[in-house]
Amino acid sequence: MNENKYQQAIDSFEPTLSEEQLQATVKKIVKERYEQADRNEVKKLLYGLIDLTSLNGMDTEEHIAAFTNGVNDFDGTDPTIPNVAAICVYPNMVKTVRDTLTVSSVKVASVSGCFPASQSFTEVKVAETALAVADGADEIDIVLNLGKFMSEEYQEVCDEIEEQKAACRNAHLKVIIESGALKNPELIRRASILSLYSGGDFIKTSTGKEYPGASLEAAYVMCRVIKEYHEKHGERRGIKFSGGIRTTEQALMYYCIVKEVLGDEWLTPELFRIGASSLAKNLLADIH
Repeated sequence: MNENKYQQAIDSFEPTLSEEQLQATVKKIVKERYEQADRNEVKKLLYGLIDLTSLNGMDTEEHIAAFTNGVNDFDGTDPTIPNVAAICVYPNMVKTVRDTLTVSSVKVASVSGCFPASQSFTEVKVAETALAVADGADEIDIVLNLGKFMSEEYQEVCDEIEEQKAACRNAHLKVIIESGALKNPELIRRASILSLYSGGDFIKTSTGKEYPGASLEAAYVMCRVIKEYHEKHGERRGIKFSGGIRTTEQALMYYCIVKEVLGDEWLTPELFRIGASSLAKNLLADIH
C-alpha cells in the first residue's frame, strides 16, 4: 500500500469543528442532558465503567494485592451496583492482580509499550505487551508514538500500533492519544482515526502522567470519529476517558457526551471506560 493511504483515511472523515464551535457544542450537550443524567441509576452505571487504576512508582506487590482485595470485598455488597470494569496496573504487577482477583467479571488491564512516554524501541514495546498478556492481562493500554505522529511519520506510528496489537493476541488494545498534549482538535481527530485503523479496540484520552488529561472537547472529537468509523465499517470501537476525572459531576459530563454522540449502545463496559482511582470512592459516596 502506498504512503498516501494514511492521509486518504484521514481525509475520508468529516473535518472537526473549530475550538470555539467545540466549546459551544459541548456546553449545549451538557446543559441539555446533565439534569436527566444526574440520577443514582446513572451513577451506578458509571461505577461499573471504571478502570480502577494504580500506577505509582511506589507500588509493591503487597499494595497491589490489597488494592485488588478491595475489589474482591466489594463484590456483591450491593446487588444494584456493578463492580468496576477492570483493575489497571503496571506490567510487572499483572500477575499479582491475576493471582489475587476472584471476581470473574472484572478484567485485568495493564499499561504497556514503555508507558507513559512511549519512547523506546518498538521491539521493547512489543515484548512488554506480550509479557503482560502472558502474565494474564485481558487488556493493554499503550501510548501513541507522539514524536512520530507530530513528524507526520504515519506509517511508523501505525506499524507500531499494529505490532503491539498482534502481541495482544486475544487481549483488547486501548490506544492512548494524549489529547492534552495534542491540544489541537484536528490533531486529536487524526490520531483517533489512525489508532482505529491500526487495530485499536479503544481510543483513550490520556495517560494522566505527563500532560493535561481528558477534556470534554477532546471527548467529543474522539466520539465523533468512533461514530463515523462505525458508520463506515460497521464495527463498534470503544472510548476511554482518563486524566483528572475525579468527581461525580465530571464523570456525568463525559457520560452526557457519549450518550449524545454514540448513543445507548455504547453505555456498557465493553465500549465505554473511565480510568480513575478516586472517582470510585466519590461515586459511592454520592450514591449513598
